[in-house]
Amino acid sequence: MSTPPVARRKRVYPDWLVIATLACGGIVVSLEKTAVVPLLPEYPRIFGVTSDDVSWMVTVTLLCAAVATPIVSRLADMFGKRRMLLLAMAMMVAGAFAASLGGTFTWALIGRGLQGFAGAVIPVGISILRDALPQKKIAGAVSMMSASFGIGSALGLPLSGLIYERLGWEATFWVVGVIAAVLMLGVFVFVPESDVRAPGRFDYTGALLLSAGMTALLLAISKGGVWGWTSYPIIGLFTATAVFFALWFPAELRSGAPLVDLRTSARRPVLLTNAAAVLVGFSMYANMLVTTQQLQLSPVTGFGFGLSVLGAGLTMIPSGLAMVAAAPVSARLTNAFGARTTLVSGCAVMAAGYASRVLLVHSVTQIIIGAVIVSVGTAMAMAAMPTIIMSNVPLTDTAAANGVNTLLRSVGTSTCSAAVATILTSLTLRVDGTVYPGLDAFRTIFVFAGLAALLATGVSCLVPRSQRREATHPQLHPAPGQEQPKPADEKQEIMLRGRMLSDSGPVPGGTVTALDAAGNRVDWARADDAGRYSVVLPGDGHYAVVATQSAWQPVTEVLAFPGVQQEHDVRFRNRRTLSGTVRQEGRAVPAALLILLRPGGEASISTRSDDGGNYELPLPGSGVYILSVIEPDGSTTHSRRLSFPLANSVVDIELDGSRGNRTGIQV
Repeated sequence: MSTPPVARRKRVYPDWLVIATLACGGIVVSLEKTAVVPLLPEYPRIFGVTSDDVSWMVTVTLLCAAVATPIVSRLADMFGKRRMLLLAMAMMVAGAFAASLGGTFTWALIGRGLQGFAGAVIPVGISILRDALPQKKIAGAVSMMSASFGIGSALGLPLSGLIYERLGWEATFWVVGVIAAVLMLGVFVFVPESDVRAPGRFDYTGALLLSAGMTALLLAISKGGVWGWTSYPIIGLFTATAVFFALWFPAELRSGAPLVDLRTSARRPVLLTNAAAVLVGFSMYANMLVTTQQLQLSPVTGFGFGLSVLGAGLTMIPSGLAMVAAAPVSARLTNAFGARTTLVSGCAVMAAGYASRVLLVHSVTQIIIGAVIVSVGTAMAMAAMPTIIMSNVPLTDTAAANGVNTLLRSVGTSTCSAAVATILTSLTLRVDGTVYPGLDAFRTIFVFAGLAALLATGVSCLVPRSQRREATHPQLHPAPGQEQPKPADEKQEIMLRGRMLSDSGPVPGGTVTALDAAGNRVDWARADDAGRYSVVLPGDGHYAVVATQSAWQPVTEVLAFPGVQQEHDVRFRNRRTLSGTVRQEGRAVPAALLILLRPGGEASISTRSDDGGNYELPLPGSGVYILSVIEPDGSTTHSRRLSFPLANSVVDIELDGSRGNRTGIQV
């Protein structure tokens, strides 16, 4: 084991400054997303285009965010989280000034596309909080970071309307750009770069296929109502989605360093939390999308209030403040009972809020109350999901995992947007020759959003309770009289990097797990195609490092680590084998030929049994194989399908003496 003389970089600025800087980043991102919404009715006049053309100003941002978020998040894990955060913010700034200075609809679309990179700011920022802060502060910081999205959304509507009235449409872009540029400086100065890195090469194939699949899916969802759900373009887009994802899934499973680790994503806590993210995204977006429309409707409908764009936007401020107030509550709930409880509670509050919104439609105050209840639940749910994700993935993959969660939430919001548009145009009423959305339309939306929240509550209840990851290093479990307390506010993590090797070279596809002195898992990682791995240790001390790979006997080592970056290669000595005895009528069968091959005929391995009928074959990788046995004289053959890995790698074979009988193997 070698010890590079490089210690972990120490933070210079206080934790609250790091939290505030990153939370402001979340606010700016949501401001950017909502700034164009009040102006959508004005853009056809401003640019001389149709309303259908203007809708692309929302769609192009959505599509670019779907492409950029998982890619930038994965790059953040590999090359530095602060570095990629600054890149995403730089693209957002460039987009803002391109749209404002270009002055044409084309430049506005280009600018909005570049602003889609901002979708990675929140997942990468949350991962930075995990790496930079002491354990006890992470829950509160993540809650605040998650709540910042709602704060910016609440402020974005009235601010953009006010800026447009005073400074013109260009200012709605460049004002956000200036704020983002100032914030970039704050990130560069106050936010530390994380030393946590994932090894491996970037998965270009996975990135290309996922980008194509998500683009086709979100374009179909967002344009289905305009182009027609049964139109050829929409059917073609859904077909393309299926094709791209059919190619993407096996490509990711084959990759040693995938863009999205599907094996980790299939773990029950991660899978269910991501499923809940789609439902939460649908539910929360209905609250943001419908409230201002309901308040702006003409009073002639009997349930509208005729508020201006600015007035309707101001009514969303209480919702933003409620999300801020809910952040510390979510943190305390998470610290006391776990993130699962917070997620369940948040989804349940959202469901209750929509139940109230079905009834509370008779005054502005009632609508605000209903929106506030939903916003509180949204803040709780959004704070809990990253915590669950980060507790169940390798610490070197937190940004990528959060990016996928954010991406799936955007699928929910896109679906909600399409559903809301369909419902509002289907359930209408006519007053003095003018068509308005009916009250039943709004109530139907609230019912669907409430059902989504209720379903998210049920899915969240299925998320298993997990042990606290803040399992820790051996000095938190000292022997009596050997206590060596360390400052609670000091982050002392160590990066352990290395390779999984055998005498014949790298061993790909294995897993390394680090355990502390009490047997708590502190981190784990999968090795890439070159056998490289990285795990994060919470401090100096002794750790058990367990390495496993399907074809090799596990290796366990107890290692002592000082408080600096470490490199350690794990060496596998003994291969796992498929072994057993070939018998016929109770007697050993020597020199029997045993062949193990794939059903398609490739990857064959063969051997012959010894004088005692014993055989041994190298244990193959996972999958289905055919084990064929041929007697020395060729008079009897037998075959059997085996699925690896097997619970027991000893397979005894009994030949029944009937030529060509295929039922002679007994396991």
